[in-house]
Amino acid sequence: MNLMKRLLLLPALFTFTLAHAQDIHGGDGLLRAMHERYQSSWYRTATFTQKSTTYKADGTSSADTWYEAALLPGKLRIDIGPAGSGNGYVLVNGTVTILQNNKIVNTRPSVNMLLVLGFDVYTQDPDVTIKVVKGEGYDLSKLREDSWDGHAVYVVGADKGDLKSRQFWVAKDTLLFVREIEPARADANKVDDIRFMDYRPLDKAWIAARVEVHSEDKLVFSEDYTEIQTDVKITPAVFDPAQFSTTHWEKP
Repeated sequence: MNLMKRLLLLPALFTFTLAHAQDIHGGDGLLRAMHERYQSSWYRTATFTQKSTTYKADGTSSADTWYEAALLPGKLRIDIGPAGSGNGYVLVNGTVTILQNNKIVNTRPSVNMLLVLGFDVYTQDPDVTIKVVKGEGYDLSKLREDSWDGHAVYVVGADKGDLKSRQFWVAKDTLLFVREIEPARADANKVDDIRFMDYRPLDKAWIAARVEVHSEDKLVFSEDYTEIQTDVKITPAVFDPAQFSTTHWEKP
C-alpha cells in the first residue's frame, strides 16, 4: 500500500476506533467487551509463587510464601507454605474450602471477585460473569469514565467521588481490571481498596504480578508473583479438596 492510501485510511481507522470505544453502555456492556477482547487469547491455566506480606499498624510486616494454581474459569488452589504442611484454600465456582493439616475444616459459599474480574471474565460466557457480578451487589447500571494512576478507566457501580459503594475499575485502553472497592470481610463498616498492578504481557494476554489491599487509606496486604507459568497442564484433581494431600503442582 502506498503512502497516500495509508494516509487516507488513518481518519477512517481513527473514527472506527473511537466509535468502538464509545460503544460500551453500562457495566454489562463493559464485561462483554472485556470478554470479547481476550476470549481467544487468554490463558486457561496459571501457576505462580506468591509472596504474601501483611503490614501491621505498628509499622512492621510479616511475609509468607503461598503457591497458587488456577484453572479458568472458576477454580483456584492456594497452598500456604510447602505442600507437606497441608494448609490452604480451594475455591471452586463460588465455594471455598479451608484446609488445615490436610483436613477440611470449613466449606462455605464465597465468591472471589478478584478471580471473577481479573481472570474469569476473559474466559467464560459473559452472561455468567454478569450474573455473578450482579449477585454480589454491583450496580451495573452505573458506568462512568475517570482516571486512575494517570490512565483513563471505566468505573462501574459508583458515582464520581463515591469510594464506599461496591465498584470495579477497568483500564479503558487494555480493558484490564485494575481496581475493586468492596466492604471489608472482617468489618463491613470499612472498605477494602484492592489494586491489580505491574501488569506483564503473556503472549496476547496479561497478568498482574502485584496485588495491593488498602484499608482506611493504608496498605495492609500485598501479593507479589514470581515463577509465573501459563497454559501449563494441571490435573483437575488438584482442585478437589478431598485430594488436597495427594495432588500437588507446586514445588516442595
